[in-house]
Amino acid sequence: MPKKDKGTDKRIYTLSEEKPARAVLKMGIPLIMGMFIMVLYNLVDTYFIGLTRDDYQLAAVNLAYPVMMVMVAVSNIVGTGASSLTARCLGAGDNEKARCTLTSGFMLTAFNSLIVTAAGLIFLPEIVRGLGAQENTFAYTEQYVRILLIGSIFTMGNYTFGQFLRSEGSVNYSIVGMIVGTLVNIALDPLFIFTFDMQVRGAALATVIGNGAGMAASVLFYLSGRTLLRPSVRFIAPRWKILGEIYRVGIPASLETLLSSAAFVVNNNLAVDYGELTVAAMGIAQKLLSLGNYIYQGFAAGTQPIMGYNYGAENYRRMKAVLRSGVAVVTCTEAAVMLVYGTMAPLLIGIFTDSDTVITIGAEVLRNIMFILPFVGAVSMCRMSFQAMGKPLYAFCITLVRQLMLYIPLLLLFNKLFGFKGMLKAQPVTEAVMMAVSLLLLYRFIKRSESRSADS
Repeated sequence: MPKKDKGTDKRIYTLSEEKPARAVLKMGIPLIMGMFIMVLYNLVDTYFIGLTRDDYQLAAVNLAYPVMMVMVAVSNIVGTGASSLTARCLGAGDNEKARCTLTSGFMLTAFNSLIVTAAGLIFLPEIVRGLGAQENTFAYTEQYVRILLIGSIFTMGNYTFGQFLRSEGSVNYSIVGMIVGTLVNIALDPLFIFTFDMQVRGAALATVIGNGAGMAASVLFYLSGRTLLRPSVRFIAPRWKILGEIYRVGIPASLETLLSSAAFVVNNNLAVDYGELTVAAMGIAQKLLSLGNYIYQGFAAGTQPIMGYNYGAENYRRMKAVLRSGVAVVTCTEAAVMLVYGTMAPLLIGIFTDSDTVITIGAEVLRNIMFILPFVGAVSMCRMSFQAMGKPLYAFCITLVRQLMLYIPLLLLFNKLFGFKGMLKAQPVTEAVMMAVSLLLLYRFIKRSESRSADS
């Protein structure tokens, strides 16, 4: 293993001793900056497809989005499972097991991407119909999804390798892949869409190549020896105990994204009843909201290795302090973002389309769904903390209640009772309830763990 340098010492200090609020900011802000850039993957596609003045292609990009979410969900199985185990091993001082976990993560990422590509291409027509594509959007959606599936190794590798880097505290390295990938995507989108006249296929190809460039950047950090941990051929042979631990934590974690994808599909299928332009408008609003989503996701992902490290070190007092600081930071930040969305919704929607109908509907959607932001950050932080501690059943319970027992039933009920305006209010109501439930569950778990440690 490479000799530790000052950078390595600073990484461990941030996880173990830095003041809680400062540690949350130090780990979260670089991720948020990287995620703001990464969200341009979808916003740039939406922007350039919008310049074609073809609202059906614009709707197709939105309809295809759940496929990207499924890829992220499958990536989460390995990314979250391996990252959780790696952080806990580092906290317990077991660097050998941490390196073995990292190597297993690399191998599993490649294997899972092959499965996604093969299964997706075999069932492509059924997938496109299930996404809600109809006569005017079917061909465009199929073209976009086909290219995404062929390039799944790059999308999944870019996402997963960034998680591996964050698990050891190398946050700055992890965002380089996001930045590189997005810059490549921005450069290639107008070239493929307009110069080569590939239109929606060009947007998909630019996204895949951008992810490939981002993945390559992360791999280069490992090969250069700048990381705290490095994969090794010594650990290529499967170690079933480690694989079991990765999947034990990773599979429940991935269900959050899979269930979110299912909810997204239900949402789109309900929206289609109000017209395909409504689907296009909702797609723009949801992608704008993702800028706010990446703030809470960045803080939650940045807090995850801190919680995992300190759980491994049995430093429960620090865990509670980090949780309090994290929730305060993310809630205040999201309230500010919500103010911007509320005052500037039509202007923001108008960046992506000149259709008055789409702008009007999109502004209404954004001003309704933005109310999730003050609540959903705490929910995400609690769920990811349970994953970091290797307690997937708790994280799964949060996911199950949130998506299956609250959001999807409320979505269907509110749509039936109150129509389009009603379905927009289902998610804010869900997140407000889940914030209280999640914080109570996590705080009580940490206190019980602290009591058991004191008694032993």
